[in-house]
Amino acid sequence: MVEATFGDLQSQFMVLPKGEHFIEYEKFQRAYEVLRKQTGSFRNFTAQAVWDALRSNGLAFVVLRTILGMSPPEWADLARSDTGVDVPLNTARDLDTRCRHEQDYFARVDRSPRNELALERIEALVAVAIRYITDGAPAGAADTVHRLAKVDTSDGLDSVRHAATQHVPYAVLLYERYLGRPFASHRDSVSELIGDVMETAIEERLTRSQIPFRKTNRAEKVPGFEQSPDFFVPDEFSPSVVIEAKITGDDGTARDKVTRIEKLATIRDERLRRKKDGFQLVACIDGRGFGVRREDMRRMLLKTEGKVFTLKTLDQLVEHTRLREFLPK
Repeated sequence: MVEATFGDLQSQFMVLPKGEHFIEYEKFQRAYEVLRKQTGSFRNFTAQAVWDALRSNGLAFVVLRTILGMSPPEWADLARSDTGVDVPLNTARDLDTRCRHEQDYFARVDRSPRNELALERIEALVAVAIRYITDGAPAGAADTVHRLAKVDTSDGLDSVRHAATQHVPYAVLLYERYLGRPFASHRDSVSELIGDVMETAIEERLTRSQIPFRKTNRAEKVPGFEQSPDFFVPDEFSPSVVIEAKITGDDGTARDKVTRIEKLATIRDERLRRKKDGFQLVACIDGRGFGVRREDMRRMLLKTEGKVFTLKTLDQLVEHTRLREFLPK
C-alpha cells in the first residue's frame, strides 16, 4: 500500500495558481517602461521623477521594489531603520497589493490631512529605495554577500543604466534566477492557495454529490478536537467522516500532517471506546513531501485503515468511504 500510494503522488511545484495578485509580464513591462522613461533611463533617478512614474502607473512601485531586490516587509524595515519613519509590515504589504490592482492609486493620494501619514510612509520607502539603488553594494567581508550585489545594482546607478540600455547576457540572467528562485515572490504569495487545491477538489466532489459537510477555517477551535480537521461530514457535532487534506513538497510539513492524523486517530479510538460512535478518518494528500519517509506513509495508512487518497484517486473518495452513506436516494 505504501508503494501504491507513493506511485500516485504528484509534484505540484511545476504549476502554481495565479491567485488574484498575479502580474502578467505585459503589465509589469509597461510599468517598467513608465519608470524608465520618467527617470530618463535612470539618469534622472530622483524622488520627483519616481513619484511622477508612480502617479502615472502605480505598478511602478513593484518595479522599484524588484530593482531593490527586497520583499515588502524587508523594504519597510529598511525605511524604518534609515529614515526613522515607522512603516508597519502590513502597510508595506498592503501598498504592494493595492498598486497591483489600482494603477491610479498614487495619483489619488493627495496632500490632504487624511493622507498625511500614508504619504510620509510612501515617501520614506521611495527615498530609501532611491538611495540604496543609487549607492549600490558596498565592499563587504569575504564570507558575506550583500543583497545589492546583483548584476543590475552592484555598481549603483551605473549598473541599473547598463541593464536598462544593454542586453543582459543570458548566463547572468540564469545566475540571477538561481540566486532568487524563479517565481519565488509569487510562490510565497500564493502558498496558501497551493494548499487549498486539495481542499477545493474535495469540496467540489462533496457538493456535486450533495453530501452535507462542514469545512473548518484556519486555526478554528472545535470542541473535542485539539486541532480541528479540514472537513467534518455531516458536521462537527456528530461526525461520521473526518477528512484531513494537504499538498506539500516539503517532508517536514508532511510529517506534521501525519502527526495530526495520528492525533485524530487517537480521538476517534477514544470516542469509539466511550460512546461507540467513532468516525472514519480519511487523509487526502499529495505532493512529493509525502513520498520521502516510507515509515510516515505506513503509519498514515494504518491510522486511516487504508483510507488515503491523492489527487489521482480522489474520484474514488465517495465510493470507498462512509461518504457514500450520505448520497441522496
